[in-house]
Amino acid sequence: CGGFPFVGQTQIDNLFKLLSFILHKGVTGSGKTLAFVIPALEILLKREEKLKKMQVGALIITPTRELALQISEVMGRFLQGFPQFRQILLIGGSNPIEDVEKFKTQGANILIATPGRLEDMFRRKADGLDLATAVKSLDVLVLDEADRLLDMGFEASLNTILGYLPKQRRTGLFSATQTQELEKLVRAGLRNPVRITVKEKGVAASSVQKTPARLSNYYAICRAEEKFNTLVAFLRQHKHEKQLVFFSTCACVEYFGKALEGLIKNVSIHCIHGKMKHKRNKIFADFRALKSGILVCTDVMARGIDIPEVNWVLQYDPPSSASSFVHRCGRTARIGNQGNALVFLLPMEESYVNFLSINQKCPLQTYPPVKDVVDVLPKLKTMALGDRAMFEKGMKAFVSCVQAYAKHECSLIFRIKDLDFAALARGFALLRLPKMPELRGKTFPDFKQEAIDTDTIRFKDKNREKLRQKRLAELKEKEMPLKRNFIKNKAWSKQKNKKDKKKKKAAKRKLDEESDVDEEDLNELLNDTRLLKKLKKGKISEEDFDKHLSSAGSSHPKRAEANSSDGDGE
Repeated sequence: CGGFPFVGQTQIDNLFKLLSFILHKGVTGSGKTLAFVIPALEILLKREEKLKKMQVGALIITPTRELALQISEVMGRFLQGFPQFRQILLIGGSNPIEDVEKFKTQGANILIATPGRLEDMFRRKADGLDLATAVKSLDVLVLDEADRLLDMGFEASLNTILGYLPKQRRTGLFSATQTQELEKLVRAGLRNPVRITVKEKGVAASSVQKTPARLSNYYAICRAEEKFNTLVAFLRQHKHEKQLVFFSTCACVEYFGKALEGLIKNVSIHCIHGKMKHKRNKIFADFRALKSGILVCTDVMARGIDIPEVNWVLQYDPPSSASSFVHRCGRTARIGNQGNALVFLLPMEESYVNFLSINQKCPLQTYPPVKDVVDVLPKLKTMALGDRAMFEKGMKAFVSCVQAYAKHECSLIFRIKDLDFAALARGFALLRLPKMPELRGKTFPDFKQEAIDTDTIRFKDKNREKLRQKRLAELKEKEMPLKRNFIKNKAWSKQKNKKDKKKKKAAKRKLDEESDVDEEDLNELLNDTRLLKKLKKGKISEEDFDKHLSSAGSSHPKRAEANSSDGDGE
């Protein structure tokens, strides 16, 4: 299998029968797909009770739709000789109802799926698909790129799927690298685990190198503002070769992919990242068919993908995990072929080379300086000034790059505090710095902002620009009422009088609240006033007036107290 020591089919079959769990670890590009496709078919062929149309005997789960498509192609070639078996591919990017109808109509004995879509299919009983019953006959479960399945956050989906599967089955986990999560899974819930490690012919048993022997692995040290210029020069010098260029984020793929399209002529350039929905399958198929070209991508293309005759794997950004570095490199030099890989590092990141040599057993050698490097960043700025879409892509790419850097697994080497934001922004050809938490409260005298109001940059796409102008107008209308509330049908002077009245009422209320005169004192004062009026009108005599005052004073506690104190004072 793939140029390695031959293992008899009977041996493989017996191995799968005896073990409830097989952990297969092999050098990237060593042909692991055949290592589970052949034994799975062998087991299904030797079943005593033949599988019916709606009975699933083998289930293969893989982290990405591209890898699932590839496995389906390999399986399809073998099934040409075994027409009694049918396979079905369940991946994102297609209508799930169509998948349901296809399964109900054609049936399937072999499922190849990504976790999200498979979990969704188990919940489609209302649509007439009872997948839980179909998998009761399952003999073989394969988790391809098992460590990546856990790493990508599919753990919850996998647990749900495993809950539907029979406990008595053969399970195989296949990967070129190991993670702590995978080791925990092995120790926690799998019986009689056995590790199988495949090495290349002629490689010493003591060797643990994870990359193919015929892979030439290089690194180049570049300053942040020279990095993209160096990449463009390299790609121009290797126009007639097939190349993969890896970036750390989807936004970087969008921005730099578009930039490369404008800067490198007469070369087919494709872009793939995880946030693409329906285009990915076609782009992947188109690039595979090319003799030469450039694929700009994220780590969605790092695992298990077999693209014929890739000459160079370029890593513009080091991946977030060291194991991903190995998988990226493994897209070239597959199955004994020659291949090359080059990673671009900043001067402060050079210690990453030693780290990879120790941690991943992946030695790197220095790449000679790239010749004829020209400054293409002014052209990139012109592209941003000419199209708002490009300007926005650049801003998003910069933000995503900084955030990815802050989350790097190897934080002792990739430290956000060591990052020169001004140099990085120049390397992205930004017109201005974005507003983001990492830049808050800092000044960057080394970054020269373009003397332009970026709000005036228009979209090249007329429909997008029309929509933007409409939104801007709506925002202005929402802001205007705050100013217009004051201007009503009434005159301004009347509005002012109304406000004055409100102020007076509020002041009076406050005065009343702060006054020390209580209600009882107020009533007493009113009674005295009435008596005085009666005296003036001659209704009562002075003697009666004095009598009433004295009797009222003695009955009122405060006045009586005042009178007694006055007497004491005399």
